[in-house]
Amino acid sequence: MGSYLQTLAELAKVRITFAVSLTTATGYLLARERFDAGIILPAAGIFLLACGSSALNHFQERDKDALMERTRNRPIPSGRVSPAGALLIALLLSLSGAGLLYLGAGLLAMQLGLLALIWYNGIYTPLKRRSAFAVVPGAVIGSIPPLAGWVAGGGSLADPHIPLLAFFFFIWQVPHFWLLMLKYGKEYESAGFPSITSLYSTSQIRNTTFIWTMATAVTALMLPVFGIVSSLTAGIAVLASAIWLIISFIPVIRTNGTTVNPKPYFMKINYFILAIILTLSLDSLG
Repeated sequence: MGSYLQTLAELAKVRITFAVSLTTATGYLLARERFDAGIILPAAGIFLLACGSSALNHFQERDKDALMERTRNRPIPSGRVSPAGALLIALLLSLSGAGLLYLGAGLLAMQLGLLALIWYNGIYTPLKRRSAFAVVPGAVIGSIPPLAGWVAGGGSLADPHIPLLAFFFFIWQVPHFWLLMLKYGKEYESAGFPSITSLYSTSQIRNTTFIWTMATAVTALMLPVFGIVSSLTAGIAVLASAIWLIISFIPVIRTNGTTVNPKPYFMKINYFILAIILTLSLDSLG
């Protein structure tokens, strides 16, 4: 039973999809300005939809996964789950998630959740096989769950704060992914994926990643400027987080030709996003 649950968790990419439910909850709290039981179904619905989307991604990329060291032990290439079984699990998770979204937040929130699934599996996943820059349009996926949470909390998509909120959750994913490419880009190349490592030098990728990281920090600073966070404490927290992110990434561009281990920076940008999520959520309750 334990091994089955572990395989299911791998198929659903639970560590990633849990983060998606957090951004959904953040959108809900920003719109609702209080914590109540209404947050449960939208967050759970997006979580299950994201799990279904991840399982479907395993099915779609099973041939490439079998060719890369990092992914060859995933459930389908390792033989722990059949392709048909993964497809069935993806369908059940996706339908369950869509149903919970509809029950807990209405038609528009469900449509946004399904849009994220369609964008990820119907646009981004096929585009990865054609372009090394697929992550840029693909990052739109990350901006949709907080919008679904916002709608679930009673917010309107016509609210002027929404484009900035969506943009923030969009932009950070690009440096997040390119840090992965610094570590695994050659594996992607060997599996037949277009990769920026075949187009640019390591130094160029590091410099570009730093610029995108700077853009992420600047976008975060716009959140208090445009009133998405309102308290002085929250504004200081955002400012401190942005300064920390920029300073902590300076070694990426000051390596003097030495090798950079991307993992610590990958973790740092994740910590930054978590800090902003917590700041937004706590400020909305204040």
